[in-house]
Amino acid sequence: MKIQLKALYYLLALMAGSFAFPAGAVDSQQQYRLGSGDELRINVFGEETLSGDFQVGARGVVAMPLIGSVAAEGLTLNQLEDTIENKLKPDYLKNPQVSVEVLNYRPFYILGEVNDPGGYPFVSGMTVLEAVALAGGFTYRAKTSKVYIRRASNQKEELISITEVVLPGDIIRVRERIF
Repeated sequence: MKIQLKALYYLLALMAGSFAFPAGAVDSQQQYRLGSGDELRINVFGEETLSGDFQVGARGVVAMPLIGSVAAEGLTLNQLEDTIENKLKPDYLKNPQVSVEVLNYRPFYILGEVNDPGGYPFVSGMTVLEAVALAGGFTYRAKTSKVYIRRASNQKEELISITEVVLPGDIIRVRERIF
């Protein structure tokens, strides 16, 4: 019952738009790496026409005014800031100061033996068990003791605990039990 209430809380908060996570909210043990689908706010100090909300596109780039496409996939926020500053320096601004924050993280995906598989909005601090609750819970055929995850940073699927924290872009797979 407690998990269902928490899942309901997440869903209501997401629908109400009250979740806005700072860039450091993902996982303090890892530097967050940007990926396709992340929504960013980029501020160029003193340059309102260059500042705004942008999205990392399917090719992993951010299309910005004046400097065009900037590769963002796989970069940390600090690396993207440095990249944008370096593109602005030589021709457009003398000493650009850029800040980047994540407005909305890319979704995570859950498939296999859950009642409603699919993509779901990322919520900071969510565990695999809470992700399963968002997906309608385990089916009666689910092997609840074995859950696999493929991190966006690693193409290898690994066995994890249901208390593991979900990251943006993760793909969670719940296997079917044999008996």
